Amino acid sequence: MPQPLRMVYDIKQKVAKCFEAKDAFSRYTSDVIASAAYGVKFNSMNDKENEFYSHGKTALSFTFLSTIKFELLTLFPRLMRLLGATFFPRRTDEFFKNIIKGTVKIRKEQGIVRQDMIHLLMLAMERRDGIEVTLDDIVGQAFFFFLAGFDTSSSLMCFIAHELAANLHIQERLYEEIEEQTREDGGKVTYDSLSKMKYLDMVASETLRKYPVAPFTNRVCTKDHVLPPPMEGYPECSVERGMVLLLPIFGLHRDPKYFPKPDKFDPERFSDENRSKIEPYTYMPFGIGLRQCIGNRFALMEAKIVIIDLVRKFVIKFTEKSRDPIIFGLSNFNLTAKDGFWLKLEERKKTN
Repeated sequence: MPQPLRMVYDIKQKVAKCFEAKDAFSRYTSDVIASAAYGVKFNSMNDKENEFYSHGKTALSFTFLSTIKFELLTLFPRLMRLLGATFFPRRTDEFFKNIIKGTVKIRKEQGIVRQDMIHLLMLAMERRDGIEVTLDDIVGQAFFFFLAGFDTSSSLMCFIAHELAANLHIQERLYEEIEEQTREDGGKVTYDSLSKMKYLDMVASETLRKYPVAPFTNRVCTKDHVLPPPMEGYPECSVERGMVLLLPIFGLHRDPKYFPKPDKFDPERFSDENRSKIEPYTYMPFGIGLRQCIGNRFALMEAKIVIIDLVRKFVIKFTEKSRDPIIFGLSNFNLTAKDGFWLKLEERKKTN
């Protein structure tokens, strides 16, 4: 995994200076996914316009044309497939297909084994257990993993950093937990030490509550069902098999019925004492059930490692360009800030 300290364009040069966090975090997550899922290495920090990062930005650009394509592919999937239509620009689509197919070919020919997602999918393709996994399946899964993690993980890091800058007392409490836990683990951050940082998990959980990076999700109804009236005086709602339902994650997470003072950033909502009081199915930042995001643990671990590294060495603060509360942008499928996430880092002065 790329070193977090490389993340903010040689971070030492950015101390006390204003920087746009979304761009920096996106470059980091791009390199992480390229390594962990595709088995290839890029350095987006130094090579600003490398193909992997550039095509990733293109794939996730939200334009009027992409909106029309999305609607047509959703409403008329068979017709659009017959016409050879793709949601992403053809050059971007071909780039990711070629890089995955090329990686699989080289590994087969040279007997290369690397513990990553491509290797696991190749093993599945070789199994003879009645479930056929094709090369196209590998391409699809690897590309989906990229789409699911490239923008969402970097956005989560941005929202966490923003709230830590807005709530310095929370940032200090988090710093104290990180320092205490890393001292116990000899100064290193391990998988076990991550799982022991409860306040860090509370901060991440509350960030996902206030800013679910995917503001809605969908599910296909598998059997006819009648939903009760949403409130007194309203009719019942019949849902038929095959209907697609949109679930408003952002609306649920900001509903004062389930989360009092929903605009307040309060990690205590997810303390051991309070987490069990959350009403089921009202908190689902990664979806819920068998179809929830398969990369949720990976995304959380990736974000936590970056935040730990930043908070240990710097105090995250607002700049004159920062906007609090955040004004959401409309040019992306996922939740993001309209004018970017502008922050500054001040070198942390340790007293011990």
